[in-house]
Amino acid sequence: MSKKIIATNKKAFHEYFILDRFTAGIVLTGTEIKSVRASRVNLKDSFAKMEGNELFLYKMHISEYEQGNRYNHEPERTRKLLLTRRELNKLMGRTKEQNITIVPLELSIQGRWAKLEIATAKGKKLHDKRADIAKKSQNREIERTIKSRY
Repeated sequence: MSKKIIATNKKAFHEYFILDRFTAGIVLTGTEIKSVRASRVNLKDSFAKMEGNELFLYKMHISEYEQGNRYNHEPERTRKLLLTRRELNKLMGRTKEQNITIVPLELSIQGRWAKLEIATAKGKKLHDKRADIAKKSQNREIERTIKSRY
């Protein structure tokens, strides 16, 4: 089955330590899936939250479909995520721990279904972010010098 990546959440890797990853289905309306297939999605400030025994995604922006007229959707509506009961129980246990959040990492189309990769994550402190930036710049310098030698 082919996998086409629609959107990634680069901010999540900068803001959080990623712990566990899960692949979830997402409940969309007709105009939403058409906008997703056209890559008109933004995951930047979105997050997931447990409500009862269900998982919901908040603040994921899917632009309105241009030919949708009166049947168009609200761009930042709350959307239900589909996971197995075992995965939901695991997420529920993890989020009860301190400072653990559920963040979306990547939205993709697999076959005819839209799938969202979510992760449990722990927030980084400012000094952690600075250390990551310094490490990335060092790696870039090393790559640059290796490339220039050959």
